[in-house]
Amino acid sequence: GLLSILRKLKSAPDQEVRILLLGLDNAGKTTLLKQLASEDISHITPTQGFNIKSVQSQGFKLNVWDIGGQRKIRPYWRNYFENTDILIYVIDSADRKRFEETGQELAELLEEEKLNCVPVLIFANKQDLLTAAPASEIAEGLNLHTIRDRVWQIQSCSAVTGEGVQDGMNWVCKNVNAKKK
Repeated sequence: GLLSILRKLKSAPDQEVRILLLGLDNAGKTTLLKQLASEDISHITPTQGFNIKSVQSQGFKLNVWDIGGQRKIRPYWRNYFENTDILIYVIDSADRKRFEETGQELAELLEEEKLNCVPVLIFANKQDLLTAAPASEIAEGLNLHTIRDRVWQIQSCSAVTGEGVQDGMNWVCKNVNAKKK
């Protein structure tokens, strides 16, 4: 748990990585963050503002900024763009009614000057639900294949079960390595 993370932090002056965790409200960002930090996910409330956690992974200290996704909070996202190394965008794969809205938000983020060339990981979350759209369908619907100015990856996952989360974080660490070189 946290104690072993703190010990690791003391013993290794790891590279720090700033990760911005964004997505619409109820996409599963905070559950994902708690899953990464090996914390209890049984009582999660909507994020009013932001959460920050430092997570140790593959020789990196990942400082993850989880910003609330409610419509009234989204204009403030831009206050957190500075010095972002990786953008993680979380989509509720089972909420098809909001695919257009989430696609629009992602497109706007990718046009932000301060996020130019920042690698983006899209977590197609809630794959444990029967109504979840597969990552390939989401990628097609959001025209991800048209992204040319940065490396990107879409990863199926379930923040609740943890499935696919580590695969996504492996991609993050690999691409931070590439960016830092």
